[in-house]
Amino acid sequence: MRRADDLGPEQKNSSGLLSPVSGQSTLMDAELNQFYQHLTAERGLAPLTVAAYAGDLQDFWQFAESKGLLAWGAVSLAHLQDYLAALEGRGLSARSRARKLSALRQFYRFLQREEKVKANPVELLDSPRLPQRLPNVLGEAEVAALLNGPDPATPLGQRNAALLEVLYATGLRVSELVGLTLKQLDLRRGVVRPLGKGSKERVVPMVAKATEKIELYLAQGRVQLLKGRQSPYLFVNGRGGKLSRQGFWKILKHYAAQIGVPGLSPHTLRHSMATHLLSRGANLRVIQLLLGHADLATTQIYTHLDAARLKKAHEKAHPRS
Repeated sequence: MRRADDLGPEQKNSSGLLSPVSGQSTLMDAELNQFYQHLTAERGLAPLTVAAYAGDLQDFWQFAESKGLLAWGAVSLAHLQDYLAALEGRGLSARSRARKLSALRQFYRFLQREEKVKANPVELLDSPRLPQRLPNVLGEAEVAALLNGPDPATPLGQRNAALLEVLYATGLRVSELVGLTLKQLDLRRGVVRPLGKGSKERVVPMVAKATEKIELYLAQGRVQLLKGRQSPYLFVNGRGGKLSRQGFWKILKHYAAQIGVPGLSPHTLRHSMATHLLSRGANLRVIQLLLGHADLATTQIYTHLDAARLKKAHEKAHPRS
């Protein structure tokens, strides 16, 4: 998808996002812009997320124009079926087709609430069946080896030890981790209050080990890295500035190589934390709140990662075992 900054003004809508090609209904364009504003102002979605919606909806709009449709209410189930067939013909994966269909479904729900259309034809379609993709997780021994990698005698080692320990203790997204400020940290209660998707704050508890490593880093390593400068951020880089996502990836890659686990990502530790909590009896709803998932269905993937525990519980409880 091209960025709006690369286009002429006639190809941008009022939100600064891509508008479909000229010559189409200005009413349709206005309703799209209202939806983008709804996503930004009411649902609090990030600009990149709104841009992704715009790209998917533009794609369908161009298809609609080729069919001579000039109003969203003129779209029928047959048109949508033709569109999905065209996407498959273009070689789009089931996941990509499902994403585009989801954008359309959300848009038509918005149009219905605003009484712009009488019916939502997208609700009559089933999403393409997606292959089950289970996230990679580390074993508890591997996590322990990873967390023991940094040297606690150096400023960077103290920072890295705190970074890894907090990530595994809380399951934060990497953007939430590097974006943590001192104001979001409550060591007395042993919690952090990250800003998640849609700028929604949640309270996430930490284990004692994470609190201890943060206290050591704050007392020694962070002071030495800042060299008298001030920063609102908990984790700073070697020059005293905010640690970036890319910077943390490099740190994690370094320690992952030490324990022989190439390709380790921040999400792997997030998944590992959730899986280990579940295997030790944590409630799925609690894990949902800790991870900041809007939908419990997103969290339920972790139940597939703990088949051995479920099988053991089944064998113990079933009267025919």
